Amino acid sequence: MTRIGFVAAAIAVAAMAGPAVAQGVVDGPKVAWKLATWGKPRAFTVGIETVKKHVETRSGGKFTITIGYESFGGPKELLDLLKVGALQATTMCSSYHPDKHPAYTALDLPFLPLPDADAQQRVHEAFHAHPFIQKEMAGWNGQFYMSGLLPQYEFIGRGNPPKTIADFKGMRVRAIGGIGDAMKRLGAVPTSVDATEVYTSMERGTVDAASFPSTYAHGSYKTYEVGKWFTENMAPGTQACPTLFNIDAFKALPDAYKALFDEAKPLAYDNLKAAYKEADDKFIPLFKKARLSFVRFGDAELAEFRRVGAKPVWDEWVAQMAARGIPAQELLDLILKSAEAKGSGARS
Repeated sequence: MTRIGFVAAAIAVAAMAGPAVAQGVVDGPKVAWKLATWGKPRAFTVGIETVKKHVETRSGGKFTITIGYESFGGPKELLDLLKVGALQATTMCSSYHPDKHPAYTALDLPFLPLPDADAQQRVHEAFHAHPFIQKEMAGWNGQFYMSGLLPQYEFIGRGNPPKTIADFKGMRVRAIGGIGDAMKRLGAVPTSVDATEVYTSMERGTVDAASFPSTYAHGSYKTYEVGKWFTENMAPGTQACPTLFNIDAFKALPDAYKALFDEAKPLAYDNLKAAYKEADDKFIPLFKKARLSFVRFGDAELAEFRRVGAKPVWDEWVAQMAARGIPAQELLDLILKSAEAKGSGARS
C-alpha cells in the first residue's frame, strides 16, 4: 500500500471509531460479501474502505466485506460478475463498457458543470435516483450505492509539452468516455487503455499522453515517472465510477445490516473528499520534484476547447441516445439542473 493508502485508511478509521463504539454492536447473522475493484488502495478506494470498516465494526465482525483489488476480476468484467452473483458489490467505471449501459454514459460527457466534489455528489445522487437509470442498471442486477467522485482529469505526457490546445493534434492520448470524444475533436487520437496498463503504454511509447483524475490517479499509477509534462488546468471532465450492490444480495440482508450502509455513506463521502485533497497536497510537490513541466493554458485556448468539445458532444450524445429510445435530453437536463441546485446540500 502507498503512503496515501495508509494515511487515507487512518482517516477512515479515526473518523468512524467513535460513532461505532457509541452506537454499539448490531446483532445479526454471519454474512460475507465480496466487493471488487482494481489497482491498489488509493484515494479512490477510501470510500469503500470506509464502508467496510464501518459495517464490520458495527456488526461486531459478523458482517465482513472482502475488497478484491483486481483479485476478483479485471475492471471490464466486474459488471458481468455482479450480474451472475459472483460478487455482492463492485466499483465500476462506465467508460470501460459504455455499450452495457448507454444512458448512464451521460455522466461521462465532457465539461459538465461539476466544479467540486460537493456538486458532483449532488448531481450523481440525483442521476442515480432517476427511474430509467435505475432500470438500466437493474438489467445487470445492480443497484446504486455511492459515487467515486473522481476529480477533474488532467494529462501527463511524453515528449515536448503542448504550448496550445492545437498541439494535441495527432497525439495518441489515453482519454476515455466523453473526454475522448472532446479530444478527438481537437484532432488527437484517443484510445481506451485500462488504468493498470497506462504506465507500460506510456513507457513503451504506444501512448503519448494519458488523462487521469488529477492528481491522485497520476500519483497512484506513477505516470509522472515516465512523463515530461503535466496539464494543470485543462479540466475536460471526469468519469462516472459508482459502487453497486447486487440486488439479490442486498435484499437478502436483514434490515439492521441494510441500515449500516446508510450510516456509512456520509462518512465514506467525507473521507473520500479528504483523501483527494490529501492526494493533491502530496503529489503536486512530487510532480515538481520529478521535474515535470507544468502546462497552463490561457483563457482563449480553454474557451476554444470548450467550444469544440462541450455542447457539440452533448448534442451528438442526445441525438444518438434518443434514437435508441433513451430519454437523453431529460437525463442531460437533470444533470444540469442538479448542478445548479447549490442550496440543496451534498450529504446523503
